[in-house]
Amino acid sequence: MSVEQTLTSQERLAELDLQQLRQLVGLVEYDAEGDPFPVTGWDAVVWAVGNATQAASFFQAVFGMELVAYSGPETGNRDHHAFVLRSGAIRFVLKGGVDPDSPLLDHHRRHGDGVIDIALEVPDVDKCIEHARAQGATVVEEPHDVTDEHGTIRTGAIATYGETRHTLVDRSRYTGPYLPGYVARSSGHVKPDGAPKRLFQALDHVVGNVELGHMDEWVDFYNRVMGFTNMAEFIGDDIATEYSALMSKVVASGNHRVKFPLNEPAVGKKRSQIDEYLDFYRGPGAQHLALATNDIIRTVDVLRSRGVEFLATPDSYYTDPELRARIGHVRVPIEELASRGILVDRDEDGYLLQIFTKPIGDRPTVFFEFIERHGSLGFGKGNFQALFEAIEREQAKRGNF
Repeated sequence: MSVEQTLTSQERLAELDLQQLRQLVGLVEYDAEGDPFPVTGWDAVVWAVGNATQAASFFQAVFGMELVAYSGPETGNRDHHAFVLRSGAIRFVLKGGVDPDSPLLDHHRRHGDGVIDIALEVPDVDKCIEHARAQGATVVEEPHDVTDEHGTIRTGAIATYGETRHTLVDRSRYTGPYLPGYVARSSGHVKPDGAPKRLFQALDHVVGNVELGHMDEWVDFYNRVMGFTNMAEFIGDDIATEYSALMSKVVASGNHRVKFPLNEPAVGKKRSQIDEYLDFYRGPGAQHLALATNDIIRTVDVLRSRGVEFLATPDSYYTDPELRARIGHVRVPIEELASRGILVDRDEDGYLLQIFTKPIGDRPTVFFEFIERHGSLGFGKGNFQALFEAIEREQAKRGNF
């Protein structure tokens, strides 16, 4: 398989190569020949939001994303606005209902702002849908072609946890800005002088929260239906404090380009972050998206200057002699990490730097992680307790602990 075939259209557009992606998201070698459900990579993360027009401005002005396409009443779409934004290889599609009877408004009333579709680029939609159906998956959209003056896209979709779905997209015959029905669009937003070209380059993983007792069910779904492999498992004391706990398992596509940690609550003295999410999202859904950057210091500094709030890390985290001994040398002095609240972890393959925002909407549900990998293929296991305690402090402030 050639390099061109192993890169998604978005990755090529962002001028990313395989070596850069290996560092950004921890790619591993992979033979796709026997894969019954080959996945090229991420295609788009589709959101339902309360006000897509304002959300599009927010992601441009604060997160530095670029508006590239649009669908709405002006293009013949009477149901909703949809804004397509890009940063590196990441594509967000923000949808907000226009018609009072739009299903998007019903979804938003129940769940609030959140991810409705984690779309994946695949080389053969029909093969994937056929395999998924044979393995018992619910097909919510049969394979079909959609065509405009830019060519033809073939898509299909399967259901996953909650009301989330995976749309499968074959873009090999299409050159348009996103999908038929969308038009190329830019905005008048002008980046400040000295602003970086982009703050994040690729999507590392998307975390899903499911109900107690259902994590293994969805792990089996990704193993059986999509041919994903088990990458990591965190149970018992791995993610626990004195008061609350959760369990997590990670499934990944063959080359680790697409990774899905799946969380469920565990019994504790108080309600965990997963319980809080399930209550306020009204069911399972995507909890956070990890955005890969090659300069987390700059990313955090810019985002904080634009008003983004991050979880606070106590000073004791950085003065812990066990941490100092475990992490060894990293590219940034520990004092620089401490001043920004950035966490660091090391495993047998290398180390990573990571930080988490507070929830980005009115409900305490969806948030972002920023991650900078240096060889590590993990998820910051050594930081779980510090992170969990930080989240508990925020839950207590909200009265949901």
